[in-house]
Amino acid sequence: MVCNKETHLELTVASGSKGYGDIAMPLATEFFRTPFMSFLYERGWRQNFVWGGFPGPEKEFELMKDYLKPVLGGNILDASCGSGLFSRLFTKSGLFSLVMALDYSENMLQQCYEFIKQEENFPKENLILVRADIARLPFISGSLDAVPAGAAIHCWPSPSVAVAEVSRVLRPGGVFVATTYILDGHFSLIPFLKPISQRFTQVSGSNIFLSERELEDVCRACGLVDFTCTRNGRFVMFSATKPR
Repeated sequence: MVCNKETHLELTVASGSKGYGDIAMPLATEFFRTPFMSFLYERGWRQNFVWGGFPGPEKEFELMKDYLKPVLGGNILDASCGSGLFSRLFTKSGLFSLVMALDYSENMLQQCYEFIKQEENFPKENLILVRADIARLPFISGSLDAVPAGAAIHCWPSPSVAVAEVSRVLRPGGVFVATTYILDGHFSLIPFLKPISQRFTQVSGSNIFLSERELEDVCRACGLVDFTCTRNGRFVMFSATKPR
């Protein structure tokens, strides 16, 4: 495990710039930066996702592995990794040559570091913890084989900007796979749901997706193709590929 601090590499694009740190981040971003949320994430918060149709980390991991079969053995970026729940699973699986766990929250990365220290025989040499902004990825274009992002895209202040960055750093044939939730079906009958969701996004910085088509359109607009998805209630896992 590679760090330039005790816990992680500091690669925010304007690291060291006084002005960057003064910019107010969206409420959702700041919420996940708190020590309380970082501690709680794997101790109750993530488990509650089952009420929205999320099948649980083990099943989600198995589903993700299916989407990632074309890039097994490559290097992957676990985007908005939180406390590293899936980063650790990817690393321990031995299916990838290198796993980079990226998050904007210093406390989430600290929590991931603490979890790793508690595990015996963890393959630390295959994992790098990185602090960076999902909208300003500090990687060379075409340098990554896959970018998985579990339960994250709805927390990105601008999903289109972030997915464009994901598309940029993927090599031709590289895979983007992500999970989120969708409010469709009976929810679509709620009057003015779209403007309500837009207002919610403006205030919180967190996004509400109302259809699979919205996710497909974001991927396509960012140059990704072969969109496919798996649904379970509100839960959706979707994937798209960088053209060769």
